[in-house]
Parts: sequence; C-alpha cells; structure tokens
Amino acid sequence: MDISLISIGNSKGIRLSKTVLEKYHIRDTMELILEKDYIILKPKTSSRKGWEKAFKKMHENGDDKPLMTDVFNEDTFEVW
Repeated sequence: MDISLISIGNSKGIRLSKTVLEKYHIRDTMELILEKDYIILKPKTSSRKGWEKAFKKMHENGDDKPLMTDVFNEDTFEVW
C-alpha cells in the first residue's frame, strides 16, 4: 500500500483510512518502533489489559494463594 506524506505545520504526517484504523483497533495513540531500515506502527495497548478478569478467575479457583511462606518469619532485624 502506498501512502503520501501530508504537511502538518512544520512536520509531515500520514493518513490512515478508516478501514485500516478499524481493522487494527487503532484509537488515539500508536507505538512507533524504529528498526533497521523499518518504521513499525502498532496500536497502543494497555500493558495490564485483561488482568482484572484473570485475577478474579484465579481467586475463584483458589490459585491466588502464596507459593511460599513469608521468607522473613525466621529472620531477626536486630543486626540491621
């Protein structure tokens, strides 16, 4: 797909069609990744997307229990 640069003040920009925006779920911001000889644009996603639902499911299944006891139970902090 060829696209043209457009002037935006003293800068240049690109226009993305509504179809592309919808297909890739692009909203207000995008991530720009600079690779050797490439510019990659990715939709910006929340880094914690879906965590709330996953934590609820873990709690319901009883999977949210500590894997080890408190490592500080036997230590005394007097030397500190």
